[in-house]
Amino acid sequence: PDKPAGRGYKIHDSPVKQYALEQGLPLLQPEKLKDETFIKTLCSWEADLQIVVAFRMLPEVVWRMPRLGTFNLHASLLPQYRGAAPIHWAVINGETETGITTFFLQHEIDTGKIIQQVRIPIADGDNTGIVHDKLMMLGGCLVIETVNAIIHETVNTISQEKMPVTGKLHSAPKIDKKTCRIHWNQPVKCVYDFIRGLSPYPTAWTELQISENEITTVKIFESEKINHPHPLPSGTIKTDGKSYINVAVCNGFIAIRSLQLPGKKPLQTAEFLRGFQL
Repeated sequence: PDKPAGRGYKIHDSPVKQYALEQGLPLLQPEKLKDETFIKTLCSWEADLQIVVAFRMLPEVVWRMPRLGTFNLHASLLPQYRGAAPIHWAVINGETETGITTFFLQHEIDTGKIIQQVRIPIADGDNTGIVHDKLMMLGGCLVIETVNAIIHETVNTISQEKMPVTGKLHSAPKIDKKTCRIHWNQPVKCVYDFIRGLSPYPTAWTELQISENEITTVKIFESEKINHPHPLPSGTIKTDGKSYINVAVCNGFIAIRSLQLPGKKPLQTAEFLRGFQL
């Protein structure tokens, strides 16, 4: 169902709903996916194939309906990064490659047989938003290719257990505010990857003491690595008050390039320092 969004928490139609209405396509928006009326209506459509993209887990009664099955588009190279936030965790973990996967649904989430995969590199300067946009464009093409392969019976599925995996198998759990807190006692690369992995949303944050008795939170959108050993305690701030803010980590510094105070807009560091003294 439609949900409130934005600063005014107004109800807005999703782009998918807008397109369906514009094209005169039938639309269902159930509160619960096991709702009897919803199930009966969906069944009456007698779909040959169902496609799931960025949606919650479907009950078996739904994904078993079509004669050709139900497939999902997932933003990782399964079996790596099963879960709700695959792009975020791939960037946070410093991966140099990710991709998209289409697979048939089964009982356990993100574990079904793989239909197709496409790989892309993750550049050192990419954040999650950049990687998301790259995968979004590829995803549309892969969905069409997968549909055509299923229709023309040219699909050769592969069990995820038989997929080659290099190194540790990572999961991609949902990210909450607590997860987004920056721990400055980590190495430079870990903190840098953490910040870009949570940018532009939900955004890494830290606490900043703005007076003797007041501490506020600050979101960090963009940073750079400075690999320079030092004797300073982790979390120590170095700034000239004009152009840079560097935070000490265990083996160097993180140079803050873009940040945001509560209720304010994101600012570049120099602009931030013109109105806020550390």
